[in-house]
Amino acid sequence: MSKRDRPVDDMMDGGAYSEELEEKEQVEKSSASEPADSGEDLSSQRGLDAIKYYLKEIRKTPLLTFEQEQALAKRIEKGDQEARAKMIEANLRLVVAIGKKYINRGLQFSDIIEEGNLGLIRAVEKFQYERGFKFSTYASWWIKQAIERAIVNQTRTIRLPVHIAEIVNTYMRAVRQLTQSLGRDPQIEEIAKKMKVPVEKVRSISQVVRETYSLDMLIGDQEEDTLKDILQDSNALSPATVSDEIRRREHIDEWLQQLSVSERKVIEMRFGLLDGEPKTLDSIGKEFGITRERVRQIETQALNKLRIITRRKKIDLEGMLP
Repeated sequence: MSKRDRPVDDMMDGGAYSEELEEKEQVEKSSASEPADSGEDLSSQRGLDAIKYYLKEIRKTPLLTFEQEQALAKRIEKGDQEARAKMIEANLRLVVAIGKKYINRGLQFSDIIEEGNLGLIRAVEKFQYERGFKFSTYASWWIKQAIERAIVNQTRTIRLPVHIAEIVNTYMRAVRQLTQSLGRDPQIEEIAKKMKVPVEKVRSISQVVRETYSLDMLIGDQEEDTLKDILQDSNALSPATVSDEIRRREHIDEWLQQLSVSERKVIEMRFGLLDGEPKTLDSIGKEFGITRERVRQIETQALNKLRIITRRKKIDLEGMLP
């Protein structure tokens, strides 16, 4: 069986999952290590049980081969909701595998998974199967961005007074769950019903959220720094950066379509465009059964073509590639 025909990822098989659950248990235990009453202990245990059940359930759905992904993507393009659901369900394990890298970054694991699932849904909607990418490679970027954006938001929320932060977190969780279940942004009445509070209260909460997430809002006791300053000091991606990255990748994908198949694949591998890991000339040569020198020739030829394309648009190619 070729690499392309293999189900999405070995890292989501049994061995990785036992490690995954072990890490989750450690996280839940560490978060519960502070003094807590019996009610909180019970809630924590229920959370852990829910995670165990979730991991067990999503493993029941078989992973997809490349051909199955392509077939489902074609049906999704025509509006087939059943195919959309199958694509999402078959890749929930991918979200778990990626999500474990974000433990101890300010979000509970259950929240990480919920955010990652929203990224997965977005990837299913945006997937361009005709370009020949594996869905897992394409979806990984969207999943990571969804999780990282949520971590940024959490960083903002924790600077509110505790009682306000709790309300905002409840609001955001309701929005997240409704978005996932409805497949669209929920209306304010739907949020109110989910939270079991009056519509006017939800309007007030949403206003707090908007004001809190203003990047130029002064924070801290001395109000010397803005939220933008703090975000710039962290490794998290800002919404503006995410937007710029999406546009950059769309431009690169458009230009790559004007290359031959071999040229496109060499550029994708050399610059790590598909998996974020640049490959050496030697490794690419072994992959395709050609010499290192031949790979270098193809790369040079492809880059020359790309420079011609970008020069016409007055764009610096080197500034666009990773």
